[in-house]
Amino acid sequence: MKEQFHNEAFFNTLDAHREAKKLTWKTVAEQAQVSASTLTRIAQGKRPDVDTLAALCRWSGLSANDFIGYGEVAARPEPLAEIVAHLRADKNLKPEGAKAIEVMIRAAYEQFRKERAVGEG
Repeated sequence: MKEQFHNEAFFNTLDAHREAKKLTWKTVAEQAQVSASTLTRIAQGKRPDVDTLAALCRWSGLSANDFIGYGEVAARPEPLAEIVAHLRADKNLKPEGAKAIEVMIRAAYEQFRKERAVGEG
């Protein structure tokens, strides 16, 4: 099953966000810290690279997941991966603090996951 990024839907949603804020594309480029020519390429149907996608999602508050088609079955992230991502994104934690919490959560998760598997068998 091939994943597909729905570029047109992403661009149209980004455009609606831009219009709601009454901004020009030049201003969007400046605020999102991407080049104006990159925005033009996206408008022409070219897919953004991952850094551009991240910058535009950060600027607009959009989620890239909303524009990815996975066919009939939507992929779901692993719970542990989501927890780690939230820890790493938490501005209240220093990287070493996030890593320490991650180590504890991974250990607890693996312990309870094993116990559950044993208890079910």
